[in-house]
Amino acid sequence: MKRLAVILVLVLAVSGLAIAEGLDLGTFPLGKWLDANYDAIWEFSTGNIRILSPSGTLYYDFGKATIEGLKVGLEGGAATLSFSCKETGKFYKFTKSLTDTGLILEIDPPWKVHYKVAMPKQ
Repeated sequence: MKRLAVILVLVLAVSGLAIAEGLDLGTFPLGKWLDANYDAIWEFSTGNIRILSPSGTLYYDFGKATIEGLKVGLEGGAATLSFSCKETGKFYKFTKSLTDTGLILEIDPPWKVHYKVAMPKQ
């Protein structure tokens, strides 16, 4: 029984590492958008999402975090990306209109203060 528990823990740990190695953003647009409220650049690249300062300093790397419920799709004529991050304890949703270069960011933290900002493409 102890062996089974150890094997289960190892399988879960390895699967968690595999998830952290790359985020499948599917057809969601890649690029950089500025959250002017926090002077932060959200960078979407193949397999990763990062938050950077305008000078390039790394604020946060979601590729090294535990992402849960990652969904990429179309909603009301817009590309959408949403996920929860275990480490930050927040739910993130990004909406990219097919006719606009900007991106809408919405964050729902545990303390229920909804954050929403329109971010211009950089």
